Amino acid sequence: MPKKDRTTDAAKEKEKDREKWMARFQVRLVMQPGVDRAIVLQAVKEVTAHCAETGEHPRTAFGGPDTYAVQTGARLVPADRAARVRRNDAAVGTLGSALKRVGEIAGL
Repeated sequence: MPKKDRTTDAAKEKEKDREKWMARFQVRLVMQPGVDRAIVLQAVKEVTAHCAETGEHPRTAFGGPDTYAVQTGARLVPADRAARVRRNDAAVGTLGSALKRVGEIAGL
């Protein structure tokens, strides 16, 4: 294989890996309590700008996408909003469990 083809293939693989990192980061970030669209857009903008300025791969600059999503959510979501979302999620989970048990008892 000519050297130019190998270089092009390597660049494509690097870009593909970067895209996978960003996609996973966004999915994991959305799963954090209190994260909304504005926070996701802000975080993606920060990562993209940093990588464009430095030429670094996001994994090199920020580590794994899962861990960085948790850190970013904790940094960008106000603590009171995250706590409120956690309480609401717990209440919904408790209600769902209770309804499931009632259904099991009633034979539904």
